[in-house]
Amino acid sequence: VQLQASGGGLVQAGGSLRLSCAASGRVSSIYVITWYRQTPGKERDVVASITTGGATNYIHSVKGRFTISRDNAKNTVYLQMNSLKPEDTAVYYCNGAAFREQYWGQGTQVTVSS
Repeated sequence: VQLQASGGGLVQAGGSLRLSCAASGRVSSIYVITWYRQTPGKERDVVASITTGGATNYIHSVKGRFTISRDNAKNTVYLQMNSLKPEDTAVYYCNGAAFREQYWGQGTQVTVSS
């Protein structure tokens, strides 16, 4: 399984970005896709997740601003980020969890200027 993350960039506070996580390979083995983010010197933290059944979860600080969704036909999971804040600045990673396996995409930088 390969995961390709994209969509990061520089945006002003209050703006929007949409991240994409495109999966290829044995994607049927993945049962949940999770977006994480990481800032320098800190651990990688969960932001949002979506299961194969469409169940979603968000951390409190992004609820109401971020939306995670999936397009099964394109094997892609999206993270729509609205009302961005400077504290959302981080490298964002997508993760795919399968039985006894974890797959990571490369990070995509999101920078929110104040």
